Amino acid sequence: MAKVGLYTLGCKVSLYETEAISEAFAEAGFEVCPFDEVCDVYVINTCTVTAESDAKSRKYIRRAIRKNPDAVVIVIGCYSQRSPEEVAEIEGVSAVLGTADKMSCVEIAEGLLKAECGMQNAECKVQNLVGTLDGATFEPMCVKNAPRTRAYVKIEDGCECRCSYCAISGARGPVRSKKPSEVIAEVEGLNKNGTLEIVLTGIETGSYGADFEEKYDLADLLCELDARHSCERIRLGSMAPELLSESFVNRIGKLKIMVPHFHISMQSGSDNVLRGMKRRYNRAMALKNVARIREIMPDVMLTADLMVGFPGESEEDFLDTLRFVREAGLLDAHVFAYSKREGTPAASYPNQIPEQLKKERSARLIAECATVRDEILSSVVKSGRPLSCILESYKNGTYTAHSDSYIEVCVEGEKGMKGNLVLVKPLRHKNGKIYGEIIEK
Repeated sequence: MAKVGLYTLGCKVSLYETEAISEAFAEAGFEVCPFDEVCDVYVINTCTVTAESDAKSRKYIRRAIRKNPDAVVIVIGCYSQRSPEEVAEIEGVSAVLGTADKMSCVEIAEGLLKAECGMQNAECKVQNLVGTLDGATFEPMCVKNAPRTRAYVKIEDGCECRCSYCAISGARGPVRSKKPSEVIAEVEGLNKNGTLEIVLTGIETGSYGADFEEKYDLADLLCELDARHSCERIRLGSMAPELLSESFVNRIGKLKIMVPHFHISMQSGSDNVLRGMKRRYNRAMALKNVARIREIMPDVMLTADLMVGFPGESEEDFLDTLRFVREAGLLDAHVFAYSKREGTPAASYPNQIPEQLKKERSARLIAECATVRDEILSSVVKSGRPLSCILESYKNGTYTAHSDSYIEVCVEGEKGMKGNLVLVKPLRHKNGKIYGEIIEK
């Protein structure tokens, strides 16, 4: 039995894709092993959101080649879509795919193994199979293995926002969506096998259905999943603020299946910066939509992506972002520094921010996020309202979990309860976590 090791860099969409590819390898008779083991085949699913992502992708490609110089090494994903020649030049790479036709990895691996096209076979040339994404359709893939906590289901691919700093729209191509019947079947299959919470994800999740001939959007899908009682919980991947419109929130806010948590791809709290980024919203719109969500879902928690150091970002612009964290009441934020991406408009903008200043602003923003988070957790403890949690990892008598509103929770419990849905009374908080006790299983 041939062994395959897979590694993922990047977002939840890529994690889902790697899991689907892994299952396909297993169905074809491969033994799926940890990436750090000596394998016959390695698949590296790459990311290109920052220059650091590119570097990490190359690092893991070379790590696989060092682990077994004779292995078949297949590179897929956003970095290889944008820079296929660069990837193909890495000695030891056997085949290069982009962000389309990823499920062909199994067939390619089988063919290369049969031809013995590992690194040591000089007669075997690198297969550069990266093509254009013009006219691309949604690639069929499905995950069947069911973790008992939560599982990702990819419902959409591609992005057409063309933000000035982002390379992902070029790496992923146009918006294309999974058929509603296929989403429903996958969600219900995972739930039947024990998964309580499903995270619907995409490159631009809120654009789901935009490519359908007949009108059908994300709210329609969520309402249908709710009406069918397809699973206990549905969580959404990152959403742009403008997509959390009044009509959308009014439709999905009272669904039993929806968790009270949204992750907002905000990027900045400054209108000047948002204009330079070519985002489709401003500060006022985002705060208005946040207020509307809180009216309809009073227990909602919000998290966000926030960027510092965009070209031309002044101290006042940065302070606008700091203020936004408090005004929006963010539970947490993924803070990252702007990274110049070749081929994007922002790469040639004047007034590029020095790296040291980016680091300083990142630290200040992370500190403010922690302060606001602690204030929110204090109010949660003071309220005493039970938190609905799915128990996740277990160590030394203590479970970590996440509430439906995405608060991280620690609680004592008996071994063997992983995946259980419990009610937790919050008692105290420390280091960004609630510590409590189970009051109902």
